Amino acid sequence: MARITAEAAGGRDVTAFLDMLAYSEGTSTGLDNGYGVIVTGVDGPERFTDYSNHPFFSRPAKLIVAPGPRFPNGLRSTALGRYQLLFRYFVYYKAELHLPDFSPLSQDLIAIEQMKERGSLAHLRSGEIDKAIAAHITPPDLEDAIEEDAAIWASLPGNTYGQGGHSMAALVEKYEDIWSKSFISA
Repeated sequence: MARITAEAAGGRDVTAFLDMLAYSEGTSTGLDNGYGVIVTGVDGPERFTDYSNHPFFSRPAKLIVAPGPRFPNGLRSTALGRYQLLFRYFVYYKAELHLPDFSPLSQDLIAIEQMKERGSLAHLRSGEIDKAIAAHITPPDLEDAIEEDAAIWASLPGNTYGQGGHSMAALVEKYEDIWSKSFISA
């Protein structure tokens, strides 16, 4: 479960969406509910427990695909945490949101800011979960598609990373399941 409270996040719909993202990213069952997960590389899964900074601030990117025809130099990533945040984005959001660290709460706040930037919070509040998910995978127009990534999270349907992911129907179902259970635990 997300560490941020529903009240601080802006509602149960937001925390349910965060939990759905962790499920989709494959981190929800990882160390510390996914907050301590490093992207799986060619050397297997890896974890971290020091939340004082994004762990890739002091180490090279992790090799996730060995060199081959598609990636002659291999493919490296700095993704980690519950929402698989890249180091370069952490640097920006840490300054923008005045975050002290890479703690679970900081990770939640960054993901919420990304949701806000993509316009998905308004869709969540109006009950349009499929549009909230699509806000992260479908750019508003061609110019935006060229200027920025078409997806923040590689596991969402329609991502441009070629990492598979879940269908829209499966994610909507997961969100609705998480959301309905949030009333039981409240």
